[in-house]
Amino acid sequence: MARILFQVVFPIVLPALLYALWMTAERRRAEASGEEKRSWSAAPWLWLLTLGVFFAGVAAVAVAVFGGDPAGGVYVPPELRDGQVVPGHVVPK
Repeated sequence: MARILFQVVFPIVLPALLYALWMTAERRRAEASGEEKRSWSAAPWLWLLTLGVFFAGVAAVAVAVFGGDPAGGVYVPPELRDGQVVPGHVVPK
């Protein structure tokens, strides 16, 4: 669950969250100076979503390149031992 949050959800939502923080500060500044406030409907939603998907892709590539077990091991598939499932794992050579 945490992996999905950090690799998919968080990178996609991050640009919109940062934009919302900036928009809130901008609206307060405009209100204080008497200027016209920006509309939430005028937000660049397509660009924010595109940037979020790009960040999710970068996160996926980073996990693929820098994560995982070291190469050269032997994969042992999951098995049932004494009524307990032992998850699959890699045994180093």
